[in-house]
Amino acid sequence: MTSALLVMDVQEAVVARYPDPDYLPRLAQAIAHARAAEVPVVHVTVGFRPGGPEIDPRNRMFGRLAGSPYAGQPNPIHPAVAPAEGEIVVVKRRVSAFAGSDLDVVLRALGVQNLVLTGIATSGVVLSTLREAADRDFGLTVLADACLDNDPEVHRVLTEKVFPAQAEVTTVSDVRLSRA
Repeated sequence: MTSALLVMDVQEAVVARYPDPDYLPRLAQAIAHARAAEVPVVHVTVGFRPGGPEIDPRNRMFGRLAGSPYAGQPNPIHPAVAPAEGEIVVVKRRVSAFAGSDLDVVLRALGVQNLVLTGIATSGVVLSTLREAADRDFGLTVLADACLDNDPEVHRVLTEKVFPAQAEVTTVSDVRLSRA
């Protein structure tokens, strides 16, 4: 089963809101393991066109950006986990990595059947992507310590009680990544 590592919403502005000095080194280790195993690393970011025409003001997550000159401003991936030459960057428009992006097309073209999920926040992009990916019949693994949430209890409940119903939940040090 071909796998891909998804690194989701690890943009500079997002990382700044989730202060954990140990997070980026753990995530960088997971990325290094994937690269060494020749597992595709796909970076997923949230982004909008200038002025954010795709943002509905009713959207509780992004609505405050509707019509804002900041809506289309670049928010680069944190340099500690920046894409290597040739790695794919997917831009999404909502919480799930699939929403408003070409992620499914990219994964299918690569022959990916299993997703290894990482990112910020556990209760945001990781949860939304896990649910949608499960509905799209992907095999799923969540690297619990390569996900981050502002609420440690929410992170714990998701990784220990909710995610195991649809994914294998493991850690960066215990995961076995392989291309096939």
